[in-house]
Amino acid sequence: MTTTFDNPTALLSAVGQHLGYSDWLEIDQQRINQFADATGDHQWIHVDPQKAAEGPFGKTIAHGYLTLSLANLFLPQIMEVKNTSMGVNYGCEKVRFPAAVPVGSRIRGGGEVVSAEEVKGGVQVVVRMTIEIDGGDRPACVIDTISRFFP
Repeated sequence: MTTTFDNPTALLSAVGQHLGYSDWLEIDQQRINQFADATGDHQWIHVDPQKAAEGPFGKTIAHGYLTLSLANLFLPQIMEVKNTSMGVNYGCEKVRFPAAVPVGSRIRGGGEVVSAEEVKGGVQVVVRMTIEIDGGDRPACVIDTISRFFP
């Protein structure tokens, strides 16, 4: 489900609004390995299925920063701002990783507008993205994303 705003100014009245959820995404070993190659983080808990099977998680797990980076995939699935010349990722505030994401898990993102304010030439919005694991009792990642939208 995508929540659509007609223009950046419409975000100003959306504080407190839940935006819905993205599609589910399966985290497979190929994605984990590609992230390891891109970042140089080849720790065994991520890339060595045999050793990881004997480790604390029983199998390989996604990098925390891989999970975090998927906020960029999920956010446009839950929120669209029309009549913009551009939108930019301005940063993030609080980031937490309450639970590991085992290989083969499905995750999705849900979001809520925490704040919105006018900035020079546009609107800045903070969306608290919660990335959850299908069947999990704790989220994989909670992040306050900061985006700016310009008309």
